[in-house]
Amino acid sequence: MSTPTPRRGPMLLLLPIALIVLALALLFAWTGGWIGDKGVTPQTMVNTAEASGSPQPGFRRAHAKGICIAGTFTPTPVAAQLSTARVFAQPSTPVLGRFSNPGNDPHAPDSKAAVRGMALQLKTDDGQEWRMAMNSFPFFASSTPEGFQAMNAARLPDPATGKPDPEKMKAVLARYPEIANFMAWSKSAPTPNSLANTRFNGVNAFLLTDARGETRAVRWSMRPHTPFVATDPARLQAAERDFLAADLGRRLAAGPLRWDMVMQFAAPGDPIEDPSKAWPDTRPETVVGTLTLVSAEAQADGACRDLNFDPLILPQGIAGTDDPVLHARSSVYSVSFNRREREVSQGAQQQGSAR
Repeated sequence: MSTPTPRRGPMLLLLPIALIVLALALLFAWTGGWIGDKGVTPQTMVNTAEASGSPQPGFRRAHAKGICIAGTFTPTPVAAQLSTARVFAQPSTPVLGRFSNPGNDPHAPDSKAAVRGMALQLKTDDGQEWRMAMNSFPFFASSTPEGFQAMNAARLPDPATGKPDPEKMKAVLARYPEIANFMAWSKSAPTPNSLANTRFNGVNAFLLTDARGETRAVRWSMRPHTPFVATDPARLQAAERDFLAADLGRRLAAGPLRWDMVMQFAAPGDPIEDPSKAWPDTRPETVVGTLTLVSAEAQADGACRDLNFDPLILPQGIAGTDDPVLHARSSVYSVSFNRREREVSQGAQQQGSAR
């Protein structure tokens, strides 16, 4: 006489699924910095950005001052051989983007903007998106989120003096010596006199996968067709507060502005997961397309205002690496986005109740 097989209850049948969901949730939380011994969280990093100046509800916590831009991206024939991403196969892709200045003050004078940002959203005809966030520096300040957070915290004013404590920065440089390279660059690099002639770099590495399944590590940059002209320090001090936007408007009124998108390919041994180290200029490079900008508008009511330029929103054929700074940027952008969206919503509710 055979022993009957015991029947499994419905809760027991669902247990494996529940365990999988729990594991995915824990993995998401860990990579986002909410749990685990990571030393810094996205919330902490956003809090530090907020503390760097007066409160600015409804604005980005970093690179708060910006200009919305629009145009198209046209790939070169070689691009489709490097990646299966649809953006490299279709004739052109509409682009929505944003130029920005560093800091949390949306009204800061452009004369303080030694670093500038370019963020883009490319949406292809099949609904896939590619979002990217680039800056005018050639490499990132730190190799880790912890180092970047420590640098920003050391820059906060000391309540007793109203100025940053130099001893705190000395301690940061002793622990994260790569930051000294970034500081040296920022003191010596000439600043372009226009957004139109600024080169923007994606300092994080990404992975391109082609139709054969071959994967290459790359870093990309947007290189302007407009010739470089350095800012005259004497004129900079006398420049109007929003001279970058005014200059951009004048140039676009005269015709489109263009940047070539250049992919730089890593060689064996190059630091793929350390954005604080630039790859040698001797590495192979390929132009994969041209960005053409045709219009710009103020961000207050512009199409870019409510867009989160998360650098890990990627199309098929392009993937992120395990670079911890890249993943921290994605998480920090999410926290900043959620906070400002909540503030905008609360402001709208308060205006409605006051009527």
